[in-house]
Amino acid sequence: MTIETAASTSTASTGQPEESPLRLMWYKFRAHRLAVWSLWIIVGLYLMAIFANFLAPFDPETRTGLPYSPPSWPTVMADDGFNWPPVVYGVTSKLDMKTFKRVYTVDTTRQYPVKLFVAGDQQSWFGLFASDRHLIGVESGGAFFLMGTDALGRDVFSRVIYGSRISLSIGLVGVSISLVLGVILGGISGYFGGAIDLVVQRLIEIIQCFPSIPLWMALAAALPHDWTTVQVYFGITVILSLVGWTDLARVVRGRFLSLREEDFVMAARLAGASEARIIGKHLLPSFASHIIASVTLSIPSMILAETSLSFLGIGLTPPALSWGVLLQTAQNVNTLAISPWLLLPGGMVIITVLAFNFLGDGLRDAADPFAKERLS
Repeated sequence: MTIETAASTSTASTGQPEESPLRLMWYKFRAHRLAVWSLWIIVGLYLMAIFANFLAPFDPETRTGLPYSPPSWPTVMADDGFNWPPVVYGVTSKLDMKTFKRVYTVDTTRQYPVKLFVAGDQQSWFGLFASDRHLIGVESGGAFFLMGTDALGRDVFSRVIYGSRISLSIGLVGVSISLVLGVILGGISGYFGGAIDLVVQRLIEIIQCFPSIPLWMALAAALPHDWTTVQVYFGITVILSLVGWTDLARVVRGRFLSLREEDFVMAARLAGASEARIIGKHLLPSFASHIIASVTLSIPSMILAETSLSFLGIGLTPPALSWGVLLQTAQNVNTLAISPWLLLPGGMVIITVLAFNFLGDGLRDAADPFAKERLS
């Protein structure tokens, strides 16, 4: 009986078409409610990064003239009752000569309606075209700062949105490089074994024996000081990738060791398939779902690494904009006592890392055929 005949017989006996492994994995993933919600959060974060020009009320470098202004939210309840659309109030500021702290007072006599698709700072969309339209905003004079302002009066919310471009992309780029290194070196190590396996495993052990942060600091300090922001960005990405590929390589090596003696691999060898074809067409697809889960769990570690390096001042530095760069102001305790809202970019890091971890857990459970079935 041929494979086609057996498949048709199995389909006819059950009355239903056989499901592919990817579709079965999707069914199990959908039952993991927390992972599904995390997937939507991650999609929303990346859409926010792509459309930052449109979503941010201000240009990230625009100085509003209101340094350390506290967060101000629109309200529908004003002194004259219910208002629609929501409004924000104007503010007046003065310097307290005793504490040298700037004090802001809400001026309820000045109301500014919150509008959609308002004209504001003109921005270039990836160098393709320029537009001054923003999703939401108010007329000039209204204190519309959802996350307050920094020491130079720049809107923190707008800077967080723009900073997501580097913080989120560095995880994808870094993991892509780590994926290539991990799959190639781990696959060669596990498939061929012998001296090659010995060399690769000793290299992995040497890299893993160094503490992460001192190793990052040493490699980041080796970057030339005259590099541009783009060059530093790619330099930090390569550094994180060169350190982060070892765990994936171990996973790939273990899977290759368990699969290289299986019957389907021996059948491919007897059929005259080359080693490259056996690895690319038979071994890797057999545990591609596990690689996807491992990669998903590696992205938050890349994001945390970039945030740590930038926070310590040895990674990205202004004028580059990332969540780690924004958190550099949190090093000053006096600044935090005056404006604790400057810690809000750290909340974005926490949300992103948790979302990726929950997504990775869901993918890992869905990819594991022995995982306990979750009920919806």
